[in-house]
Amino acid sequence: MVTSTTGATTQRDWLAVVVGGLRCASGVSFLVSPDAANRAWGDDSDIGPTGSLLLRSMGYRDALVGGLLCASGLRGTGSTGWFLASAGADAADLLGGIANHDRMSESQVVKGIGGAVAGIGIGLGGALRAARRTDS
Repeated sequence: MVTSTTGATTQRDWLAVVVGGLRCASGVSFLVSPDAANRAWGDDSDIGPTGSLLLRSMGYRDALVGGLLCASGLRGTGSTGWFLASAGADAADLLGGIANHDRMSESQVVKGIGGAVAGIGIGLGGALRAARRTDS
Protein backbone atom coordinates (compact mmCIF):
# COMPACT_ATOMS: atom_id res chain seq x y z
CA MET A 1 0.00 0.00 0.00
CA VAL A 2 1.05 3.53 -0.78
CA THR A 3 -0.19 6.44 1.33
CA SER A 4 -0.57 9.79 -0.46
CA THR A 5 -0.08 13.22 1.05
CA THR A 6 -3.86 13.42 1.49
CA GLY A 7 -3.84 10.26 3.59
CA ALA A 8 -5.55 8.09 0.96
CA THR A 9 -4.07 4.66 0.37
CA THR A 10 -3.72 2.88 -2.94
CA GLN A 11 -2.45 -0.55 -3.92
CA ARG A 12 0.68 -0.84 -6.00
CA ASP A 13 0.09 -2.06 -9.54
CA TRP A 14 2.52 -4.97 -9.68
CA LEU A 15 1.76 -5.74 -13.34
CA ALA A 16 2.87 -2.19 -14.22
CA VAL A 17 5.99 -2.63 -12.10
CA VAL A 18 6.97 -5.89 -13.81
CA VAL A 19 6.07 -4.89 -17.38
CA GLY A 20 7.66 -1.47 -16.93
CA GLY A 21 10.79 -2.99 -15.42
CA LEU A 22 11.16 -5.42 -18.33
CA ARG A 23 10.64 -2.68 -20.93
CA CYS A 24 13.10 -0.40 -19.13
CA ALA A 25 15.71 -3.17 -18.93
CA SER A 26 15.28 -3.90 -22.63
CA GLY A 27 15.71 -0.22 -23.40
CA VAL A 28 18.85 0.02 -21.30
CA SER A 29 20.29 -3.02 -23.10
CA PHE A 30 19.84 -1.21 -26.44
CA LEU A 31 21.54 1.87 -24.98
CA VAL A 32 24.49 0.04 -23.44
CA SER A 33 25.18 -2.40 -26.26
CA PRO A 34 23.03 -2.00 -29.38
CA ASP A 35 24.98 -4.69 -31.24
CA ALA A 36 24.42 -7.33 -28.54
CA ALA A 37 20.77 -6.36 -28.12
CA ASN A 38 20.27 -6.56 -31.88
CA ARG A 39 21.76 -10.08 -31.90
CA ALA A 40 19.39 -11.08 -29.07
CA TRP A 41 16.46 -10.08 -31.32
CA GLY A 42 17.70 -12.34 -34.11
CA ASP A 43 20.02 -10.27 -36.32
CA ASP A 44 23.61 -11.42 -36.63
CA SER A 45 24.79 -8.77 -39.10
CA ASP A 46 26.79 -5.63 -38.34
CA ILE A 47 24.31 -2.81 -37.75
CA GLY A 48 26.61 0.08 -38.71
CA PRO A 49 26.35 3.65 -37.42
CA THR A 50 22.81 4.34 -38.67
CA GLY A 51 21.50 1.10 -37.18
CA SER A 52 23.26 1.86 -33.90
CA LEU A 53 21.65 5.31 -33.81
CA LEU A 54 18.18 3.88 -34.45
CA LEU A 55 18.59 1.10 -31.88
CA ARG A 56 19.80 3.60 -29.27
CA SER A 57 16.78 5.80 -30.05
CA MET A 58 14.54 2.79 -29.49
CA GLY A 59 16.47 2.15 -26.27
CA TYR A 60 15.82 5.68 -25.00
CA ARG A 61 12.13 5.30 -25.82
CA ASP A 62 11.81 1.93 -24.11
CA ALA A 63 13.84 2.96 -21.06
CA LEU A 64 11.70 6.09 -20.64
CA VAL A 65 8.31 4.44 -21.17
CA GLY A 66 9.28 1.39 -19.10
CA GLY A 67 10.72 3.44 -16.26
CA LEU A 68 7.65 5.66 -16.06
CA LEU A 69 5.30 2.66 -16.26
CA CYS A 70 7.24 1.02 -13.43
CA ALA A 71 7.16 4.23 -11.36
CA SER A 72 3.41 4.63 -11.85
CA GLY A 73 2.94 1.03 -10.72
CA LEU A 74 4.96 1.69 -7.57
CA ARG A 75 2.83 4.78 -6.86
CA GLY A 76 -0.32 2.80 -7.55
CA THR A 77 -1.75 5.53 -9.81
CA GLY A 78 -1.57 6.63 -13.42
CA SER A 79 -0.45 3.41 -15.06
CA THR A 80 -3.28 3.36 -17.64
CA GLY A 81 -1.63 5.98 -19.85
CA TRP A 82 1.81 4.41 -19.57
CA PHE A 83 0.42 1.00 -20.53
CA LEU A 84 -1.11 2.69 -23.60
CA ALA A 85 2.22 4.39 -24.39
CA SER A 86 3.90 0.98 -24.18
CA ALA A 87 1.30 -0.54 -26.52
CA GLY A 88 1.76 2.39 -28.90
CA ALA A 89 5.53 1.87 -28.99
CA ASP A 90 4.96 -1.79 -29.85
CA ALA A 91 2.41 -0.82 -32.51
CA ALA A 92 5.06 1.38 -34.14
CA ASP A 93 7.51 -1.54 -34.01
CA LEU A 94 4.88 -3.84 -35.54
CA LEU A 95 4.25 -1.46 -38.43
CA GLY A 96 7.98 -1.21 -39.08
CA GLY A 97 8.31 -4.97 -38.90
CA ILE A 98 5.46 -5.57 -41.31
CA ALA A 99 6.92 -3.06 -43.76
CA ASN A 100 10.23 -4.94 -43.70
CA HIS A 101 9.14 -8.53 -43.11
CA ASP A 102 10.35 -9.66 -46.55
CA ARG A 103 13.89 -8.57 -45.58
CA MET A 104 13.81 -10.32 -42.20
CA SER A 105 14.89 -13.84 -41.28
CA GLU A 106 12.32 -16.22 -39.84
CA SER A 107 13.85 -15.74 -36.38
CA GLN A 108 13.58 -11.95 -36.70
CA VAL A 109 9.95 -12.19 -37.80
CA VAL A 110 9.05 -14.44 -34.88
CA LYS A 111 10.91 -12.36 -32.29
CA GLY A 112 10.26 -8.90 -33.73
CA ILE A 113 6.73 -9.11 -35.05
CA GLY A 114 5.61 -11.71 -32.49
CA GLY A 115 7.10 -9.67 -29.66
CA ALA A 116 5.38 -6.51 -30.90
CA VAL A 117 2.00 -8.28 -31.10
CA ALA A 118 2.48 -9.65 -27.57
CA GLY A 119 3.53 -6.20 -26.34
CA ILE A 120 0.44 -4.58 -27.83
CA GLY A 121 -1.77 -7.16 -26.14
CA ILE A 122 -0.03 -6.75 -22.79
CA GLY A 123 -0.18 -2.96 -23.05
CA LEU A 124 -3.88 -2.87 -23.94
CA GLY A 125 -4.75 -5.51 -21.33
CA GLY A 126 -2.71 -3.71 -18.69
CA ALA A 127 -4.39 -0.40 -19.53
CA LEU A 128 -7.84 -1.96 -19.29
CA ARG A 129 -6.95 -3.59 -15.97
CA ALA A 130 -5.49 -0.35 -14.60
CA ALA A 131 -8.56 1.64 -15.69
CA ARG A 132 -10.83 -0.85 -13.92
CA ARG A 133 -8.68 -0.57 -10.77
CA THR A 134 -9.19 3.20 -10.65
CA ASP A 135 -12.93 2.88 -11.24
CA SER A 136 -13.43 0.63 -8.21
